[in-house]
Amino acid sequence: QVQLVESGGGSVQAGGSLRLSCAVSGLRDSSYCMGWFRQAPGKEREGVAVVTTGGSTRYADSVKGRFTISQDNAENTLYLQMNSLKPEDTAMYYCAAYPNFNPRGYCSLSEAGFDYWGQGTQVTVSS
Repeated sequence: QVQLVESGGGSVQAGGSLRLSCAVSGLRDSSYCMGWFRQAPGKEREGVAVVTTGGSTRYADSVKGRFTISQDNAENTLYLQMNSLKPEDTAMYYCAAYPNFNPRGYCSLSEAGFDYWGQGTQVTVSS
């Protein structure tokens, strides 16, 4: 059974930083894609950043240059380092896993293929 547990959310002022963590257990696939998504009040959930087992990454235009996704395979943990935070980054942030990912394929920022989700961690950025 795959479980994803996020932590690290909180309240910060604009310009501050946070690092989100996602503890992953039960994921047995040799190839997968991991991602961070977020949902602000009244808005649809959107992809923020993804990373494949091969280390390829993609970012939403709105976070490029400010956010960094990474993974520690030894610790089975996914991270999202968020710098220069803006009020518009306020949202519930979710970790997700795309199992059986074709390493020759394309891991996009859409939710398609992401079968496993964490419960979310709230990030609030004040101006």
